[in-house]
Amino acid sequence: MATRARERLLQAAQDLFHAEGIRAVGVDRLLEVSGVGRASFYRHFATKDDLVVATVRAYGRHWLARLAETVRTQGDDPLAVFDALAERFAADDYRGCVSINTMVEAADPTSAAHRAAAEHKAELVEYLRGLLVERGHADAEALARHLVLLVDGAIVTALRERIARPAHQAKSLAALMLARDPA
Repeated sequence: MATRARERLLQAAQDLFHAEGIRAVGVDRLLEVSGVGRASFYRHFATKDDLVVATVRAYGRHWLARLAETVRTQGDDPLAVFDALAERFAADDYRGCVSINTMVEAADPTSAAHRAAAEHKAELVEYLRGLLVERGHADAEALARHLVLLVDGAIVTALRERIARPAHQAKSLAALMLARDPA
């Protein structure tokens, strides 16, 4: 039963933080939505910040797994990342990237939440680097970092404009970059 309480807290936090923001959601609201008692909350998480970190890490693992599955279905083409983004951008509940949103709200780069969000972005760079290495790109590290820059820009632009087009635009730019560093 203890694991179930943790799962309910993580799910409530993920839903609420993504929809309303980390600072806007207090512990009382998390308890209400999750149906978990205060004592149980503190058995699993010493502070709300610990829950934020756990939520960001769980989000990152889930997001990267979904992304990898989409890319795998398209022959491990690094450009398929942008197709996955376009699909997400078109969703009615799209509210940007949990990691980017977390870094904005937890702006202190030494905070645990900010570091967890930055770790997710580093994992994305590493994932893309691996795809680029498999395709024989000579400068896979630099290219992966450039692709993440395009990913992040597309995410923020899609949030602002509420359309999927930024993913397609970023994909076009990424294709030009990859063509300049042929495999």
